[in-house]
Amino acid sequence: MLQKVAVMGYGKNVPNYVSALEAVGLRPVITLDPAEAAACAGLLLPGGGDIDPARFGQTNAGSRDIDPYLDEVQLAALDAFVRGEKPVLGICRGHQVVNIGLGGSLVQDLPTADSHMAHGHTDSVHPAENLPGSVLYGLYGAGMIVNSAHHQGLGAMGAGLRAASFAPDGTVEAAEHERLPILTVQFHPERMAFRFARTDTADGRPIFAWLKSKL
Repeated sequence: MLQKVAVMGYGKNVPNYVSALEAVGLRPVITLDPAEAAACAGLLLPGGGDIDPARFGQTNAGSRDIDPYLDEVQLAALDAFVRGEKPVLGICRGHQVVNIGLGGSLVQDLPTADSHMAHGHTDSVHPAENLPGSVLYGLYGAGMIVNSAHHQGLGAMGAGLRAASFAPDGTVEAAEHERLPILTVQFHPERMAFRFARTDTADGRPIFAWLKSKL
């Protein structure tokens, strides 16, 4: 039986995450119900709009497309997975949700946002430096090229999280938990793999294979 992974989000890009999980032999369950998510073996927190800055003790300073309901259900599911010590993969918004859920903060509008944002229908691309000993270093080595479509980044790191990869401007491109099976990336591996594989970035497949290996 295929292991179930909760995909906790909605929108036109959700099928991309579903396809990536299916391609590595997992069974995606699209849900906004924290209890249904908690019954799954793994959790994928996907990309999306910005998190309410009140969640990390700030007033709005550039955050947009805020969805308080999505914040609530994603953070509730994350809490259940952290307490259950079950695997979590956070992507873009999900990377930020994990940091906030563990007590961290965000930079609401990066000074270098233009270098990270998608232009038209094309993701921006840039190099990332993976730290020795990190999950991404084990998967890709010291450096990789990633896509980019965001204007926010991690600020103070949440409890137990450590930065694992950096963009040239210092933005945290990946983070991992020092003890739990939690990996988060600011870029979009689902748009770097399988039918979206591209020649100008690394292959995103190993990140989804990592999640499968932890179930």
